[in-house]
Amino acid sequence: MGPIIYALLSVLVISLISLVGIFTFLISRKRMGSILMFLVSFSAGSLFASAFLHLLPEAFSNGGLVGIYVLAGISFFFVLEKFVQWRHCHIPTSKEHPHPFAYMNLVGDTLHNMIDGMIIGGAYLVSIPLGLSTSLAIIFHEIPQEIGDFGVLLHGGFKRGKALAMNFLTALSAFIGVGIGLALGSMTKNFNLFIVPFTAGGFIYIAGSDLIPELHKESKLSRGILQLFGILLGIGLMALFGLME
Repeated sequence: MGPIIYALLSVLVISLISLVGIFTFLISRKRMGSILMFLVSFSAGSLFASAFLHLLPEAFSNGGLVGIYVLAGISFFFVLEKFVQWRHCHIPTSKEHPHPFAYMNLVGDTLHNMIDGMIIGGAYLVSIPLGLSTSLAIIFHEIPQEIGDFGVLLHGGFKRGKALAMNFLTALSAFIGVGIGLALGSMTKNFNLFIVPFTAGGFIYIAGSDLIPELHKESKLSRGILQLFGILLGIGLMALFGLME
């Protein structure tokens, strides 16, 4: 029961993050931009570190077609982003920076959260430390993404209350995903042989193709140093979790 409880608690925390949009009204737009950029850099570091320090070593120790599954993860997230218009954009909505149409964003976000749940369920079945590090990497990525999603819904004409409610409902789809992940992982060991390197590929794609390009939009040296600090902090935290394994 241990992995199941941990997985459900992790998904609950991630689902509650969808309500973070309400706090954006307590912070000025300029201040929020600086906070988001630090969160993006921290997320990039944690995703890269989770992939290279936790998921890939675990995958290679289990054997199997690791390289193929990593490439499958990269390809899948590319297709998902390309054709479902799921965008990992972390800049608040404005006339200069528009977002996809609100309802399309909800569809993509629902699928995204289900996949997160599957990943978390599979990771906890491998080991509790791997599940924790994977969940934390997803959490650090979810905070700026959920703020961005909240902005998309407001930009699409949703009232503040409805935007929060719809964002939370899509986040709950992670519970469906974790149920699928735990069920498949319990029925066959081959699922974990696939989901771990597949997740690594997804993390590498998100960090490399979505987050790092966002960071390069900031050209000031001081901002660049802060971003580097955020990346190293994310890597350091994931490395500390490696000591638990």
